[in-house]
Amino acid sequence: MGEAGMSETLYDTTEALDIALAESVMTTLCEGVTERGTATLVVSGGSTPKGLFNLLSARPGPWDAITITLADERWVPLDHKDSNEAMVRRELLRDHAATAKFVSLAPAFPDLDGNITRVCEQLDQLPHYDLVLLGMGGDMHTASLFPCSPELGEGMSTQAAALMTRPRSAPHARVSQSLKRLLATRRGIVHLVGKDKLDVLASAQALSNPMAAPISAFIQPAGPFEIWASR
Repeated sequence: MGEAGMSETLYDTTEALDIALAESVMTTLCEGVTERGTATLVVSGGSTPKGLFNLLSARPGPWDAITITLADERWVPLDHKDSNEAMVRRELLRDHAATAKFVSLAPAFPDLDGNITRVCEQLDQLPHYDLVLLGMGGDMHTASLFPCSPELGEGMSTQAAALMTRPRSAPHARVSQSLKRLLATRRGIVHLVGKDKLDVLASAQALSNPMAAPISAFIQPAGPFEIWASR
C-alpha cells in the first residue's frame, strides 16, 4: 500500500508500484486526449520501467492519439542490445499500445550531426509534454545528463531540445533531451526501485547541486516532478 507525501509516493513492492503507476499514467494520458485531442509521453530506458511498460501495453486507451518518445538514447543502431528504442518497441509499443506514435531520438543514425538537427526539429514540433517519466542512476544522473559528462553544463543551460553527451563512466555516446525540454511538461515522475535508489535520491536532495547531482534539477519543490518509488 502506498504512502503519499507532498511529492513522494512509496510502495512496499515493485509490483504494487507498477500497478498503481500504470493506472496513474493512463489517467494522465486519457485526460490529455480528452482535453486537447492528443497526449505526449516521454519515457526512459533501462530495466526499471519494463514492468510498467508491460502493464501499460495491456491497457485499452486512446493510444492512436498518444505520442511516445524517449528522454535519452544510446548512440547505437536499433538492433543493438543497448538500444532504448528497441526496448520500448519490444516492451511498450505492442498489444493495445501498438497504435501509439513513436518519435525516435536516433532517426538519422549514424549521421551524428544530422541526427541532432533532426531530433531537435521533431521535438520542437511536439506540444508541451503531458507526462515525463525519468529514472535515476547510482551517480545521480537522469536522462543522459551525467555528472561526469563534459556536456552537462550545455544540457542544463541550452535552449535546444536535445544534445549529444559523452559520459566518461558509461559506454556509448548518448542523445539526451535537455533540461529545458524535459521540464516543459504538465507532469513529471521520477520512477525508482529499491532502498539503494532512495538513498541516492536523498543524497541528491541534500546536495541540491545539479552539476554534481543532475536529478536534483528535476525535484525542486515547486516543479512538476513527483517521486514514485518502491522500498
